[in-house]
Amino acid sequence: MSIISSNLKFLRKKKGLTQQQFADQIGIKRSLVGAYEEDRADPKYDLLKKIALFFDVSIDAFINETIDEKWAPKPKGNPANLRVLSITVDKEDNENIELVPMKASAGYLNGYADPEFVGTLPKFYLPMFKQGTYRAFEIKGDSMLPLVSGSIVIGEYVENWTDIKPNETYVVLSKSEGVVYKRIGNKFKDNKKLKLVSDNPAYEPYEVQAEDILEVWKAKAYFSTHMPEPMPEPTMESLTTMMAQMQRSISKLSNN
Repeated sequence: MSIISSNLKFLRKKKGLTQQQFADQIGIKRSLVGAYEEDRADPKYDLLKKIALFFDVSIDAFINETIDEKWAPKPKGNPANLRVLSITVDKEDNENIELVPMKASAGYLNGYADPEFVGTLPKFYLPMFKQGTYRAFEIKGDSMLPLVSGSIVIGEYVENWTDIKPNETYVVLSKSEGVVYKRIGNKFKDNKKLKLVSDNPAYEPYEVQAEDILEVWKAKAYFSTHMPEPMPEPTMESLTTMMAQMQRSISKLSNN
């Protein structure tokens, strides 16, 4: 008997439900419940999510841990309570960098853990990123200027959220906000809020609950079609300021 089949049978009986009663509540045929519990078939990802939600357990625990009388769920927000990440590889077994385009952001929120969905994303490989797991996200809006809307941020997967460093930039996937690229305003602690700060001062910082966070990616590089503007021609005012600064530096060196 597989972990999924034994967990389903245990949790159903713990709720005091017959196969028919459980099937009615979850919206499937009783014969499917029997097939799942007898390990003759496996539920698809969407149904797995529904079953895990029904029993108030994480998908990761439902498919990877033996749930019985001795089992206890890990606290929400615990860095150890992270799911297994879905990835793709090329023909040479190198991990791809999957791209989450702006138009796919909403779908990514629902399918981030689904290997089939991740497999449909555009993908590429960069030899400079050999160690670690990376994903690329197209950002929207002007909250992180000078990075303009449409820039692509490449992030490295953060497995342990206690490694998150304040004042550095990350792509954060959460149930409440979806995919956002922000600067982190505080160190992550269990069951605490994470403060997200925009580089554009026109946007106010805000917080997300630890239990709402699904993935965190540390920004490592970015691509943009917005080319930097040339430096402006020096004005008389800027030249005067530069001369004054040089005179102060020379005077300070002379005094020393």
